Amino acid sequence: MTRGADISPLSLLLGRVDAVADGAAPIDTVPSGFPSLDKLLGGGLRRGDLVVLGGDVGSGKSALALAIALRAAGARRSAVFYSGEMNPERVLERVLAIEGRTRIDDLRRGTLDEATRAGVGAAAIRLRDELPIVERVPAGGVAAIAEELSALRTMELVVIDGLDALLPGANSTEEEEAATIRALKRLALEARTAVLVTSPLPHLAARDDRRPVLDDFGARGAVKERADVVLGLFREGMYDGARGIEGATELLVRKNRNGGTGYVDLYFYEQWMRFEDMLDPDR
Repeated sequence: MTRGADISPLSLLLGRVDAVADGAAPIDTVPSGFPSLDKLLGGGLRRGDLVVLGGDVGSGKSALALAIALRAAGARRSAVFYSGEMNPERVLERVLAIEGRTRIDDLRRGTLDEATRAGVGAAAIRLRDELPIVERVPAGGVAAIAEELSALRTMELVVIDGLDALLPGANSTEEEEAATIRALKRLALEARTAVLVTSPLPHLAARDDRRPVLDDFGARGAVKERADVVLGLFREGMYDGARGIEGATELLVRKNRNGGTGYVDLYFYEQWMRFEDMLDPDR
């Protein structure tokens, strides 16, 4: 290879920088669909990165992870959503509730008024070409997911809900959890995909400030060390019944290997399982 080659890795990188400066989206970045978060992360979730989303039980981790997969797919980015708790049909019920702005129970019972039914129908039509692939977490954990991904077209975003489903057993050790985190990071690098995994943090309810911090993620420090982005979800209304704060949500960026940390304000419509960006809400 000669030093005077016309196309070098540095030249390619500089070309990408110039393209972004001219308004093009970064080709290695998948938008989360939440503008405030994307701004903080330099455009979104980067391919090759491991993103860990943690929060208390019932805080909405699954709903937010699904929303990110949906919005990425809506932006014409290839995405797959693996659920550790629900079969694909149940996940799709949630999708219709989120996008149709209706309660899941009303969908199941068919008790929708005409306006809501029309909204759900319009969402279903739109989603025909804008859905991520939806699968159960396969037996075999990360290795099985890697095998499935190798058989698919290139995936730009892999969302796994949740980390517990990847572990070898209900009584898995922190060392096994740490090994799983390391395997997820390898998966992100080798498959050239952004990997987002949810992690329950059930011990938060036992303290005064329930906002997740890096040390809450455990796994013998593997999340703190290996993850590129660590997000903590906090909804004060879960603990304080004061009116006016029920849906107020803080999404805390506790680690960002390639940029700054901080938080973004979201709002959670619990009846629809839907998150919206407070500074740039959907109309």
